Amino acid sequence: MAKRLIPSLNRVLVEKILPPTKTNTGILLPEKVAKLNSGKVIAVGPGARDRAGNLIPVSVKEGDNVLLPEFGGTQVKLGEKEFILYRDEDILGTLHD
Repeated sequence: MAKRLIPSLNRVLVEKILPPTKTNTGILLPEKVAKLNSGKVIAVGPGARDRAGNLIPVSVKEGDNVLLPEFGGTQVKLGEKEFILYRDEDILGTLHD
């Protein structure tokens, strides 16, 4: 059963990017390899409202690769996949190639 979660307000649904466990040639990488805590944005909410009622849009969009805090967020499981729900202001930045 396929489910689609649309976050409310300024929430962002992120799927963590897991670092590879071995190289293309088959060499196993140790677990303590320096890794970036990153993820891919799956869905975003419409944004929050300020005191005057104006909509403040979310700063990231679907498909962006983002830098995530080490702790925080709410774990969400949809089907067999696990996601994390963050507030827009908790995301540290976007990653570009």
